[in-house]
Amino acid sequence: MFPNNVHQFERVARIVVGAGLLSQAFTGYESPWFFLGAIPLLTGIVGTCPIYTVFGFSTCSLGKK
Repeated sequence: MFPNNVHQFERVARIVVGAGLLSQAFTGYESPWFFLGAIPLLTGIVGTCPIYTVFGFSTCSLGKK
């Protein structure tokens, strides 16, 4: 349905950062900023970034010659 436009390394980084931000909700850190962790977490799991799609950008081709 959506094109994969996020490189594998970037996907892992997005999942780690997103999970880290969301984990703040369970550690008692009182701030609504942890909700922003859902964005990189979901784009990392799905493998597509809507902003990349809008601008026609892709990091999947990194390392390919």
